[in-house]
Amino acid sequence: SSPHLVQVRERIRINGQPISKDLFNKYFWLVYNRLEETKDPVHASMPAYFRFLTIMAFHVFLQEKVDLAVVEVGIGGTYDCTNIIRAPVVCGVSSLGIDHTSILGDTMEKIAWQKGGIFKPGVPAFTVAQPERPLEVLRERAQERKCPLYLCPELDDFEEGCRALELGLAGAHQRSNAALALQLARMWLQRRGCQALGELKEVPPSTELVGRPVPLAPAFRLTDAMIQGLRDTEWLGRTQVLSHGPVTWYLDGAHTTSSIQACVRWFHQAALNQDKPHDGSEVRVLLFNATGDRDTAALLKLLVPCHFDYAVFCPNFMEVSVANSADQQNFNVTLENALTRCLENQRTWTRLLEEKAGQDPRLPSPLWVGELLQPAPARGSLLLVPPAPRPLNSPALVFPCLAQALRWVAQGRDPHLAAPTASGAHPHPAASSGAVLLREAAVVHVLVTGSLHLVGGALRLLDPALSQ
Repeated sequence: SSPHLVQVRERIRINGQPISKDLFNKYFWLVYNRLEETKDPVHASMPAYFRFLTIMAFHVFLQEKVDLAVVEVGIGGTYDCTNIIRAPVVCGVSSLGIDHTSILGDTMEKIAWQKGGIFKPGVPAFTVAQPERPLEVLRERAQERKCPLYLCPELDDFEEGCRALELGLAGAHQRSNAALALQLARMWLQRRGCQALGELKEVPPSTELVGRPVPLAPAFRLTDAMIQGLRDTEWLGRTQVLSHGPVTWYLDGAHTTSSIQACVRWFHQAALNQDKPHDGSEVRVLLFNATGDRDTAALLKLLVPCHFDYAVFCPNFMEVSVANSADQQNFNVTLENALTRCLENQRTWTRLLEEKAGQDPRLPSPLWVGELLQPAPARGSLLLVPPAPRPLNSPALVFPCLAQALRWVAQGRDPHLAAPTASGAHPHPAASSGAVLLREAAVVHVLVTGSLHLVGGALRLLDPALSQ
């Protein structure tokens, strides 16, 4: 699976656990040296990062003799380097969203075409409820490739009587993911000869799929192991809550419009609907960053209704003053480029709040004073928009790295994070007044979203044990 959050070893797991450092080291150099020795002398190129790790993963699975490999595509499907498996047991396509548009296309139909590229002749494939036209594209791709395609029933259809299935992952969107996982698992178990798991109705090869509904796969009686598996599932960085004293961190790697919408629904349920503290105030903070070709204005607009008191933007860099963790580095992005993106997000957030205030006559127009401060990452300074009356237009602040952003938000109240130093914060009124409010609030709710890499960096700082 990709990307990793804290350590690259997360991408290659056996029995759910990242492979050990020793195994990773052994297989990395074995594959690297083999490729180096046999590469084309004319072009003399090695596989790119993701391709290398994909080759290495296949090698690990073969050498360690795994019974079953679950392989997630990197981007798309048709031209993805994982798409070399000629006869998988089963294929699955989860809920489609607009992402990686420069590679996959800018419409759901184009993206569906790319996703359908993993379908294989005679290999069953499953998908979940999709908009009509993208589903039609998937159906056409299945017909082209002579692949029997089925629609997953709702998770509710698997429930017996009044007993609701518990999921270890929060969020309504995870229910469709769980329904898909059940169908994929059932196909494997059926291949192994397990009975009483529901039989698929085979679609005759002559049956025309175009213009007809995708046949519905049957629900089936779940085994105790399946029920426990759904209940015990953990996936770091997805609808994850870390309670650290008065500061609660809500981590979700959402980075598309559909996933941000799901994130907002989850955050409302998990945090905003809680009773207000009786003994003091509640402060809500957004920590956001986005990467690639994503439409950050569209993502931020979806987050405005959460009524954050502060919006904090920072690059996905852990620190600017010390060497980054190699697992967290992206050599394709400079700090200057990343900070420029953060400043653009800051402007966008302020503009969105101005527009919202203008639409609501009860709210005064946000205060705007002067221009943005210029970046000064070498001095470790804080970059921000001048303050405005709280909480009517959340002050938007930019930090040069994650460590500074998290320390400012926590203000020494999270035992996993050191308090911000006086030299590490810009002496600006918004920073100092915000710090007082954060220190005095009874509870602080922080939503970290927009990028899995951002969430991974935050996890590395908030849960040091993950780096071991």
